[in-house]
Amino acid sequence: MKSIYLDYAATTPCAPEVAEAMTACLTLDGNFANPASRSHRYGWQAEQAVENARGQLARLIGADTREIVWTSGATESNNLAIKGYVEALRREQPHTPLHIVTSAIEHKAVLDTVAYLERWHQVHVSYLTPDADGLIQPSQVADALTDNTCLVTLMAVNNELGTVTDIPAIAKMLKDHRALLHVDAAQAVGKMAVNVSDWGVDMMSLSAHKFYGPKGIGALYVRRAPQVPLVSQIHGGGHERGMRSGTLPTHQLVGFGEAARLVSEQLATDEERIRGLRDRLWAGISSLGDVWVNGDLDARVANHLNVSFAGVDGEILLASLAKVAVSSGSACTSASVEPSYVLKAIGRSDQLAHAGLRMSVGRYTTEEEIDFAIAEVSRVVSLLRKQ
Repeated sequence: MKSIYLDYAATTPCAPEVAEAMTACLTLDGNFANPASRSHRYGWQAEQAVENARGQLARLIGADTREIVWTSGATESNNLAIKGYVEALRREQPHTPLHIVTSAIEHKAVLDTVAYLERWHQVHVSYLTPDADGLIQPSQVADALTDNTCLVTLMAVNNELGTVTDIPAIAKMLKDHRALLHVDAAQAVGKMAVNVSDWGVDMMSLSAHKFYGPKGIGALYVRRAPQVPLVSQIHGGGHERGMRSGTLPTHQLVGFGEAARLVSEQLATDEERIRGLRDRLWAGISSLGDVWVNGDLDARVANHLNVSFAGVDGEILLASLAKVAVSSGSACTSASVEPSYVLKAIGRSDQLAHAGLRMSVGRYTTEEEIDFAIAEVSRVVSLLRKQ
């Protein structure tokens, strides 16, 4: 068997339906025009396609189409939500102290953004520590709130562990507080049911390539009633109701919309099948012994499995698994030789944090591939433990 792909949490392949829809927007005989061109039918058709995609995504997450702002991905969405809201508050209240609550295990797209505000804009930031199961509890958020807290920003699903944060409970607790709730849902949408109204969030970041859409395109949900004020981070034309300028890529947005449509139709079936494959994988490799599951096994999305192997060197382990595409820590920090900051935050030793593997399955994973992965991981770990 050729090498197999078990890194769906890093990115997913485009669904064939997505690729076909995108291809139809690239050439002269397709829907290739600039959606902002209002003087001819080519532009009108492109705009209609973009708005259709907006509707498909809005329906998936239970939003109004006017609450969807297109971006280049979840990283930009996080920046727009966090910086944009803080800037809006600063314009209204330039001297009022501002405080943000987040966690120590957020994606770097959030951690680096709040660190920037902390350093250069005198925003105080509280970093919540997860429990040993990788969970942030609503009570921790409640304890961290102050009169100056303007924003709570937490991910719905941790990108390394796959653990699920109780967002609805946190939103309910914030109802009597001025702080808004921003959620990075890049790892949640497409893996579990997500509804912004049921969750009670004010802003939510999404990324198409995490659920079989194209890379380079994302969205930010921004609540309208009442309207969340945001200052644009990209200027030049006032697109997206003044929140994000730039020519919209029709083909990517059509792909995003098609990916959202497929999730709307297939989520329940995909989730059940994927959970079965993930559990089969864990049952197979757990028999090796001295294998630690990182993060709560129940409060997690169906596709994630993060485990650490005692008695092996993490870098050698990863290098030896040439036939199985997995990741060590998150993809965005894979160039670092430091142990995963997420695994360290839940109490893992340096050795176990270095020897942690994130294995994630997806829509196109087969039982044959899972069995091959079990055999290959077992073979490699057994050999390394004998050295």
